[in-house]
Amino acid sequence: MIIGSHVGFGKDQLLGSVKEAISYNANTFMFYTGAPQNTMRKEIDENLTKEAQKIMVDNNIEISKVICHAPYIINLANNLDLDKWQFSINFLKEELRRCDILGISYMVLHPGSAVSLPRNEALQNIIDALNLVLDGSSKCKILLETMAGKGTELGINLEEIKKIIDNVRYPLGVCLDTCHLNDSGVNLNNFEEYLEKFDEQIGLDKIHCIHINDSKNNINSHKDRHENIGYGTIGFDNLLKIIYNEKLKNVPKILETPYVGKDILDKERIYPPYKFEIEMILNKQFDEKLIERINEYYK
Repeated sequence: MIIGSHVGFGKDQLLGSVKEAISYNANTFMFYTGAPQNTMRKEIDENLTKEAQKIMVDNNIEISKVICHAPYIINLANNLDLDKWQFSINFLKEELRRCDILGISYMVLHPGSAVSLPRNEALQNIIDALNLVLDGSSKCKILLETMAGKGTELGINLEEIKKIIDNVRYPLGVCLDTCHLNDSGVNLNNFEEYLEKFDEQIGLDKIHCIHINDSKNNINSHKDRHENIGYGTIGFDNLLKIIYNEKLKNVPKILETPYVGKDILDKERIYPPYKFEIEMILNKQFDEKLIERINEYYK
């Protein structure tokens, strides 16, 4: 089982990320190389990176299974403002450069939002942008994330993901997100059927990451609101079947579930659930007292 969660990337950069992942008893993790909502970035510290890589080896974390996530502010789909579109292209190139320095093999990318453009035109913009971003120089592969369909998001079905992959000259991969799949209309009670269709149209070998999230919403809601494992509409048993699917055995599973606490409105009293959710998954046993245990652990 290759399982971990989203972790921070602060002043200690990759070293801090690794230590946080280890504290959750994880053997992989996902991070942003800076704040996902802005462009402020510190140069990668080579010494911190080397120390992080050593700790990964010591703790059986394969760096080839560690995931980076591209910032949310990148939107390759809308080019009405050419300067902003070019900025997204340049910023994505820079994020790939940073991943190469860190030794990271995969970066998850939200394909983008059409905003006021027709979907076909916006899809072509994504293709054109990725063909400008990718020149074969980076060892880090972009993974298109399956999206929920919130607003004018693209990449909400196999056809859109396939069109992008088929028309970009360098290889791309895919990151499945269970909450997004549910909210986009995929019935995860029949996940095996979805995998069969995926294999026919795109190929299972393209899946290099799975975001494991329950959903606060009913199927086909197009809302994208994550819920803690077993507390949402997808359910613990369904998520467990996805996590333990033999066809996806070697694919990293990453938790992006909400922080929890006694008072969800008091941000100083919410805590990461990942240590306990990973424990539930490895034990294959749902814990109805998850939130109480988390509060007790962190108080």
